[in-house]
Amino acid sequence: MQASETPLADDVPVVRLLYKLLADAVSMGASDLHFEPFEHYCRVRLRIDGILHELAQPPLSLKDKLATRLKILARLDIAEKRLPQDGKMRLALETRTVDFRVSTLPTQFGEKIVLRILDTEQATLALEQLGYEPAQLQALQQAIARPHGMVLMTGPTGSGKTVSLYACLQRLNRPGINIATAEDPVEINLPGINQVSINERAGLNFAVALRAFLRQDPDVLMVGEIRDLDTADIAIKAAQTGHLVLSTLHTNDAPATLTRLLNMGVPAYNIAASVSLIVAQRLVRRLCSCRRPARDASGSFVPHGCPACSHTGYRGRTGIYQVMPVSATMQSLIQAQAGTQDIARQARAEGVIDLRRAGLLKALRGDTSLGEVLAST
Repeated sequence: MQASETPLADDVPVVRLLYKLLADAVSMGASDLHFEPFEHYCRVRLRIDGILHELAQPPLSLKDKLATRLKILARLDIAEKRLPQDGKMRLALETRTVDFRVSTLPTQFGEKIVLRILDTEQATLALEQLGYEPAQLQALQQAIARPHGMVLMTGPTGSGKTVSLYACLQRLNRPGINIATAEDPVEINLPGINQVSINERAGLNFAVALRAFLRQDPDVLMVGEIRDLDTADIAIKAAQTGHLVLSTLHTNDAPATLTRLLNMGVPAYNIAASVSLIVAQRLVRRLCSCRRPARDASGSFVPHGCPACSHTGYRGRTGIYQVMPVSATMQSLIQAQAGTQDIARQARAEGVIDLRRAGLLKALRGDTSLGEVLAST
């Protein structure tokens, strides 16, 4: 474990406990680790396949020492306990190193600290392994193969948008292409790609980074998130002037993304001329091989439970997707400022399956359960 100072003798038990908790979380495939202080106890929970599980309840006397140690490793101000802080740290395991994104939050009984595990080796960065249907994958590959245009990934927080973007970048990453990304923050290091972490305090936001990118002779640009009109305007103009632009938005489905851009103030003709494809996505838990056929007539499967899946019935997660190419007819609807329902109706007429139908296809194949599909869509 890397630290800015050598631990004192009194801190050795805390260091060992913390190392074990972090190593266990990585080995169990967790995505996040929560250190939570309460009045009479503290607990450590980890998120696996989207579900939180309790890992340990350290002695209450160690809660402040654990928080201090984590803040030292993340190079945060250990004296500041009244305001949230963000940082990064690195854990050296026996075979590899793992990065963590650290966030602190003052609560009633101490600082809650959440670590996002940024394990490059566990991240799936191959488009074929993310769960796209064959026709969806073909449409996405065609969109990112174009020399210009905008491809948008949409969905709520934790729906796998960033991994989808990274998988696209990995497909495009060749010596003859100049790729630049603006992220908040950089989550996975991609060799050969120029990655920039946003720093709002220093004045480096998405719009500033985008303007700088356009002076650096780029071919492909990735913007972590379109949050405001300024960023949207620059990204769309870049897509219209010979660049491929990848980004994300927080919307419920693909048709709603076009309406969201209009509501942000982007002119309809710019949206129609630049957006080439929109992907809406969700993550659902994947059924373990111990699954059982459902007792009803649905033809689906239900979780059962075995030692391999820790008796939960699920192992890992997969994506369900709505992949909507923006056709000439849709461009006309956008310029006429048609509503979300009109765009969705046209998408269905063109053979675009929505998230619910994509999930049902996976449930019928036994990839996931009906309960997972209904909960996520």
